Amino acid sequence: MKILVLNSGSSSIKYQLFDMPNESPICSGLVDRIGLESSTIKHKTFIDAEEDIFQISLHLKDHEAGLELVTQLLTDPQKGVLKNVGEVEAIGHRVVHGGEQFASTALITKEVKNKIRALFELAPLHNPPNYTGIEVAERIFPTSKQVAVFDTAFHQSMPPRAYRFAIPKEMYFELGIRAYGFHGSSHQYVSKKAIEYLKNDNSKIITIHLGNGSSMAAIKNGKSIDTSMGLGPMGGLMMGTRCGDIDPSIIFYLINEKGFGPKEVNELLNKKSGMLGVAGYSDMRDVKKAIEKGDKEAKLAYELYAYRIQKYIGAYAASMNGLDAIVFTAGIGENDPDMRAAVCMDMDFLGIQMDPLANQKLSSEIREVNTVSSKTKILVIPTNEELEIGQQTYSIVKGEKT
Repeated sequence: MKILVLNSGSSSIKYQLFDMPNESPICSGLVDRIGLESSTIKHKTFIDAEEDIFQISLHLKDHEAGLELVTQLLTDPQKGVLKNVGEVEAIGHRVVHGGEQFASTALITKEVKNKIRALFELAPLHNPPNYTGIEVAERIFPTSKQVAVFDTAFHQSMPPRAYRFAIPKEMYFELGIRAYGFHGSSHQYVSKKAIEYLKNDNSKIITIHLGNGSSMAAIKNGKSIDTSMGLGPMGGLMMGTRCGDIDPSIIFYLINEKGFGPKEVNELLNKKSGMLGVAGYSDMRDVKKAIEKGDKEAKLAYELYAYRIQKYIGAYAASMNGLDAIVFTAGIGENDPDMRAAVCMDMDFLGIQMDPLANQKLSSEIREVNTVSSKTKILVIPTNEELEIGQQTYSIVKGEKT
C-alpha cells in the first residue's frame, strides 16, 4: 500500500511517500515559500538504494499549485515513482490541533473537517494551512482515503491534574482552555523506539524534542502523562523565537504600563523571544558561533536553554516517581552533543551520568550516551514524524478494510 504523508504549513508543504507496511520511503520533498516569486521545491527519490535529487525555483501561487507540482514529479514518465495518482491508497495529514475532540487518528469526513475548522482559533497559525492541505489533496487525489493525524492526540492520555489550569472552571468547560501539548507524533515515535530498546513496556521515560520549536513529555507505561506545551505551542521550554514559560504578569505590565497592544505582545513572545531575544540568533548553530567569539549573551542564552530542560527533567521524574531513560531527539537533540552534555551536567541525583566520548559520536541509529554505571539511560533517537503519521494512516485504512 502506498501512503503519502503531507505536512502543510502556512507557506510550505513537506511530503513523504511510503510503501507500507514495510515502511520503505519511496520519495520525500519540501515545497517552500509558496505564494512568493521565489518558491522552491526539493524532491528526493529512493530507488534501488540510489538517491536522486531534483531542485527547482519557480513561482507557485498557492498550495494547490504546489501539490500539483508534487503530483507531476511523482508521476513523471522518466523519473516518477507512480503511474498515476490512483496508486496512492491513502494520504496522512498532519493536523496540529485536535482539541479534546480527537484522541486518536481519524478518517477524514465532512464532520471531521468541520471539527478541524472549529479548532482554528486554538491554532490559528497551524490548523488553517493543515485544513487547506486536506481540501487540496481531496481534489488532486479523489480516490485516496484522507486521514488526519493530530499533534495533540498522543497527549490526550494526560490526567486532569496535568492538563487543567488553576483558573475558573468555566474557562475549561465553556471555552476549552487547558493544556493540550504538541509534537505528539515525535514523542510517540521516539518513546515507542525507546520502549523497544529498553525491552520494558512499563518504563518511565522523558522525551526531549529540541528544535526551533521544543517540548518535553513524561511517558509512563507508553502513555503521555504530562507535557511542556499547553493551550498553544508557545509555553514550556525556551525555543528559537518563543519565550516558553513566562510570568503572566509580564504580559499585563507590557499592556497596562508600557502601552503594548495584544498583537504586539503576541509578536514579541512568539517571534522575538527565546534564543533570538536573549542571544540575537534563533538558530542554535549561530548561537554557538557567537559563544566561540566570546559573546556573553549568547552564552547566557545557551545556559538558559539547558537549565529549563533540567528543571522539566526534575519535575517529570517526580511526577512518575522514577526515571528509566531520557531521550534526546529532533534537530538540536540529535545533533548538538554540547547541549546534551549541558543538560546532563550535575544530574547525578537522578542517576544521569553521561559518557563524553559516546556523546560525541555521530550516528543515524539509536544510541546510548550514558556511562555503564549510569542508573538512567541517556538515549539519542532520531525522530521520524512522517513515518509515525504513515504508520497511523496505514493502521486506520487497513482496519477499515478488515
